[in-house]
Amino acid sequence: MESTVYEAVAIPRSQTRKMTYNDRTFHIFVSIPDVALPPSGFPVIYLLDANSVFGTMTEAIRLQCRVPERTGVDPAIVVGIGYPTEAPFHPSRYYDFTHVVPASELPAHPRGGEWPEMGGAEGFLSFIEDTVKPAIEKDLPVDRTRQTIFGHSLGGLLVLHALLTRPHAYQCYIAGSPSIHWNESVLLEEERRLPSLLTDDLRVRALLAIGELENDGRFHVNVKAQAMAERLSAMGNGQIEASFRQFPDENHTSVLHVLISHAIRFASKPTAR
Repeated sequence: MESTVYEAVAIPRSQTRKMTYNDRTFHIFVSIPDVALPPSGFPVIYLLDANSVFGTMTEAIRLQCRVPERTGVDPAIVVGIGYPTEAPFHPSRYYDFTHVVPASELPAHPRGGEWPEMGGAEGFLSFIEDTVKPAIEKDLPVDRTRQTIFGHSLGGLLVLHALLTRPHAYQCYIAGSPSIHWNESVLLEEERRLPSLLTDDLRVRALLAIGELENDGRFHVNVKAQAMAERLSAMGNGQIEASFRQFPDENHTSVLHVLISHAIRFASKPTAR
């Protein structure tokens, strides 16, 4: 009896490449739409924790962008920043997505151990800005006026850090279940300094979203995320259009896949000028 030969499954029009930062290797996942190129290039979504959700976001866009007039989803390049692992998450995210956190702000470790080293957020954002973006823009037709950054949990925290310290880097910031409680004192200080960065020509959109079942009373994620969205929208002269969304019957993990479908529509909406 002949044995069956199985071949690896690949996501159409997707590829990976390696990039080095501080002697560490990152896996960069890239997908390109299979549609006619717009005159200004394709919008681009920079996706954190790519090992866990690159396939989900790429396939959601690939399916829904076929009829954008009905779905509200435009074709977009997805650039996922991932790690050399087949696991959905890598321990290095604790360093890459955080600033140094006061011990008093850290939640208890669920297994009673110690948290990994933290404090690499600023360097990681610079890696995306100074290394990943130029390489992608050199090779692919990117519309630099339609750039989105998407992250969840600690990745959502990093998205907020990016918005508060680099509001001109992207036009759309999507923070899913952002771990505001993890680094709240630093975030609030960055928020106090943000008005000095709001130039008259700045127009960005931000979405802070969580799952309803995350509201277990421990970290008050819903209250803090909604309050931050309201403060951001009230800041300056309307440069930031921030909104809050809570998805019913979803927990911290399940909300990610629901959010992706919503996020690609959110990212496709034009930024008000």
